[in-house]
Amino acid sequence: MATSPVMAAQPYVVLPGEGRFIDLGDFGMTVKADAAETGGVVSVLEADEPPGFGPPIHVHHDAAEAFYVLEGEYIMYLEDREFACPAGSFIFIPLGVRHGFRVGDRPSRKLNFYFPAAMIGYFADLAAALQRDDVDEDELAEIARTHGMEIVGPPSERYV
Repeated sequence: MATSPVMAAQPYVVLPGEGRFIDLGDFGMTVKADAAETGGVVSVLEADEPPGFGPPIHVHHDAAEAFYVLEGEYIMYLEDREFACPAGSFIFIPLGVRHGFRVGDRPSRKLNFYFPAAMIGYFADLAAALQRDDVDEDELAEIARTHGMEIVGPPSERYV
């Protein structure tokens, strides 16, 4: 009898300040859970982001995404609607929904969840590309495509 990936996961704990840090220059992501640790169920990242920061509008083709705002405020763009989301807000974005965000007027922190587990490789590849001086928009879009993400809106002035 085959064991499902969910059953293969083992319990574990990540304490405050722990996790693998991914340095993205203007912001950082700390991996709290990945596919290997959760049997592919979910990946979780903690993001610390500066005021005005945000990605271009995009779509995930391989995972649903959720955010939980820990500190500060995020302006969420979901399809054609905009929401101000202060600390304590939860946002769920089904697979295939156009979305993006912008950090409010002070540094903010959130948890990102991807169901099933996804996007850890995207942030690792993005960090590697940003170490070079010659990275361009086409390469960034290709990194996104490689990880099931499609850029559908203009690049943000504060993303890279």
